[in-house]
Amino acid sequence: MVVSYIRPDKDFENVIEQLKIIGAYCDREKLIIDKEMIDQTFQNKRIAQRTDVVTLFRSLHNDTLLVYDTWVLSLNIEDVVQMLSCLLRNGVEIHFVKQGIIIDRQSDTMVVLGLIDQLRQTIQNEDKKEIGRPKGSKSSSKFDFFLDQIITELKEGRNVSDIARLLNVSRSSLKDYVESRALKELVRGITLTRNDEDAEAMIIGTIKCPAVEAMIEESV
Repeated sequence: MVVSYIRPDKDFENVIEQLKIIGAYCDREKLIIDKEMIDQTFQNKRIAQRTDVVTLFRSLHNDTLLVYDTWVLSLNIEDVVQMLSCLLRNGVEIHFVKQGIIIDRQSDTMVVLGLIDQLRQTIQNEDKKEIGRPKGSKSSSKFDFFLDQIITELKEGRNVSDIARLLNVSRSSLKDYVESRALKELVRGITLTRNDEDAEAMIIGTIKCPAVEAMIEESV
């Protein structure tokens, strides 16, 4: 059984964006979704408080789970580790669509650690952005309407200038949109073949070792 799990967040991709991107991934990999769950619970809720998702994940055995990114599972690293441990123990194959990464019980430990560290960096970056940022949802854009087409054109190798001319829009505005949504990185994940070694190497390469404050100040 192929299960799609979607969970929006005010600072990240919304339901529609995740649905479209996972849909494009399924088209690429020739996957048919048997069950879909859209989880609207708040991101600050711990896994023990999320009855529906716990029930769903505990029911999966030797199935396939599709998620957009690691943060969709949770923004709490302890919860993510517990969820991954449970899913992998039960033989679930997890597809992280944005990264183009598939993990299972036989996956390289460094790939799994890379995904977790990527989440740590995302949380850290979002905490920094919170300083001086007004509260509210991630802003919508006029380009959201063209998201499917933009993804398709990027997958076919067209650059931002070509797509801007095709849509008759400002190149600089479209460039900002593509960069803010990390669409080029996303398309790379969608178009990578299964178990692509480059994708795994890229994830491992994002791992950052800890540094003391004095070392950070000297490097500035």
